[in-house]
Amino acid sequence: MEYPKAIGSYELIQQIGGGGFSSVFRAVHIENHQVAACKLIHLTDETTDKERKTIDKEMRVHAALKHENVLEFINAVVVQPKYKHQLVPGFYMLLELAAGGDLFDKIAPDVGVGDEVAHFYFNQLLAGMEYIHSQGVCHRDLKPENLLLDAAGTLKISDFGLSAVFKLKESGKTRYLSERCGSLPYIAPELNSDVPYEAEPVDAWGIGVILFTLLAGNTPWDEPTSRSPEYRKYLSGKIFSETPWNHLGENALSLICGLLTVDPAQRMTLADVYQHPWCMRQSQLAQQGVIALAEQLTESLRATGDLGYAVPEITDSPGKDADGDDIMLSATCQSQFTQSLLLFSQTQSGRRYTPALTRFYTSLGPSLMFEIIKESLVSLGYKYKVAEVRGDCFRLRVGGHDHRKMIIKGWIELEKFKYGGMEGSFCLMSRDEGNPISWRTFWKSLVQSPSIEPHVLRRRA
Repeated sequence: MEYPKAIGSYELIQQIGGGGFSSVFRAVHIENHQVAACKLIHLTDETTDKERKTIDKEMRVHAALKHENVLEFINAVVVQPKYKHQLVPGFYMLLELAAGGDLFDKIAPDVGVGDEVAHFYFNQLLAGMEYIHSQGVCHRDLKPENLLLDAAGTLKISDFGLSAVFKLKESGKTRYLSERCGSLPYIAPELNSDVPYEAEPVDAWGIGVILFTLLAGNTPWDEPTSRSPEYRKYLSGKIFSETPWNHLGENALSLICGLLTVDPAQRMTLADVYQHPWCMRQSQLAQQGVIALAEQLTESLRATGDLGYAVPEITDSPGKDADGDDIMLSATCQSQFTQSLLLFSQTQSGRRYTPALTRFYTSLGPSLMFEIIKESLVSLGYKYKVAEVRGDCFRLRVGGHDHRKMIIKGWIELEKFKYGGMEGSFCLMSRDEGNPISWRTFWKSLVQSPSIEPHVLRRRA
């Protein structure tokens, strides 16, 4: 089986991610060379009618949403299972490429971002959600991994797989929702009962958890139930004397508590949030440009030394290909923002666009590092499966649970690295399921594991 040569006017170029039921490709417009992402949701003979309808609903809802802070839906093609002897069956969705990668991939765990960066992106999230609600749609799955950045550093809300239409635009008539869905750390407490719930307060709670996560570098609890010690302390008020709650500014804390009000009837609405003093002040970052934005966004990674691993001294020079010619990268990827975020890696074949900052270089070759990485994964309690071994290129599927009991999954890719008299391995870790902050914690624990760290190349402060 092969993948379709083209989806509409876009040609599939390279797989850049994917899990068990979906894959993501980089796609390029054949005529104007614009770059997009193609999300493939696999179809099999076992795919139920209900599952098909859910995916079809996601595409219809997403395609109708057009806003600066919503990831653009470009086109879609369906390849039915009856053609599986020729092509890989599935829903092929062409989406805007978020060249800036995950917003939360840039945040150090338990540190968060500064107040100005949080203010800048929270207001973009608020604008996007106000528009989505105005179209009668409830997202229901707001979480860090669904917030992406484009090449200019603009926030993009993505993934409408759990969305629901709660209001008819023509009449304004609304309905209650009943389906229980979402990720435990981010869902509203009213979803823990069987009673139908109002749509908009659910998303308001979600943006409250996201604001806390931006400022604190972690979610406030693992789930909003009595099973969570942190949530019980929140209800009693005891948590406000503890870190990180007691480090939040008075205005930010007021806003978070307004959004995280347990009773949805008393919870702040998005209109209320717009009037809150923390949101109403003018953004200083908006006036400073994308370079300043990128630098402030990665400030916590510089402070913790994470960027020292991801971008050692070897990566500063302009890219050259195998023949010594300059590498030409798409303008969609290569912008002032992505350059300042250091979203490019130096590999043996030259400089390439790498949206994830969870990467590192070692002085040992790929075959040796491959064995050491496998041993380290076992010692850290993560499971892996060898996906590909091709010459000096290795690929692992890896998964486990974070400290919030949530699943994280992704890929570890290893290839030969040779540059300026140095050689060794380039290791890229790409998440496709779970919290980006948890994935960064996993990346750091692997880089600093006793067997790997002695061989890791690092930029000294």
